[in-house]
Amino acid sequence: MAHADTARTYTTLDVRKEGAVDWVTLNRPDALNSLNPEMIDELLDYFQSLYMNNAVRVVVLKGAGRAFCAGLDLKDTSNRSDSTAIQTGPAAGLMSQRRISEIVMRMRKCQQPIISLVHGPACGGGFALALASDIRIAGESARMNAAFIRIGLSACDIGVSYFLPRLVGVSVASELLLTGRFIKADRALATGLVSDVVPDDKLDEAARTFLDEMLTTAPLGLRLTKECLNMNIDAGSLEAAIAMEDRNQILTAQTQDVKEGFAAFVEKRAPNYQDR
Repeated sequence: MAHADTARTYTTLDVRKEGAVDWVTLNRPDALNSLNPEMIDELLDYFQSLYMNNAVRVVVLKGAGRAFCAGLDLKDTSNRSDSTAIQTGPAAGLMSQRRISEIVMRMRKCQQPIISLVHGPACGGGFALALASDIRIAGESARMNAAFIRIGLSACDIGVSYFLPRLVGVSVASELLLTGRFIKADRALATGLVSDVVPDDKLDEAARTFLDEMLTTAPLGLRLTKECLNMNIDAGSLEAAIAMEDRNQILTAQTQDVKEGFAAFVEKRAPNYQDR
């Protein structure tokens, strides 16, 4: 469908605009929303389109039908790194691999927080999409795994070996990556992998509680908070982390929105931010 801000048309993604929020649905339900070349292209295009798009403040990512995303569509041989490498050599295979991993890079680079609503299978590449999001909410049916190791590949793929230990610690990450075993909703909550577990039919409602709070923040403050978290997860020192925080506070302090935020607090009313 056409996206109001970017005038793009997608066939494997359903992008529904609701004010400053994009609800993005992976829309190949008959294939459990597995990643085929067209969906990969469209995810790359969509997340890159957000870079300079201040009209979109938050993205909600979900899956149509019975699954969030079952991973790479292995029935499509153009997707398979083994056949690509055999037929055309490692250079072409690496290029194909990088097209997929670039999706999570663009998810992290875009300025909008991403909330993933995970129900049913989130395997392999689908697991990676969930991990690359800022907030994960699980439906009771959610089951996630690094499926790559189950088909003769390494479990470390598409950023999973970067994100997972930072979310759940090295011990649990090692267990999941070395075995390919599933982590279900309750344990995902207990390990901090997800923020909440709700019935599948309450996922949208659960997302809205986060949206309501995010959309009452100053737009620049929200964008810079995601950026600062990205940078400071890997900051080389406390000094480097604080330097980024100091820079962001001085930037936001120069805006009209911070004056509005102070006034609204004193006057005990909702702020009316203008992103300026």
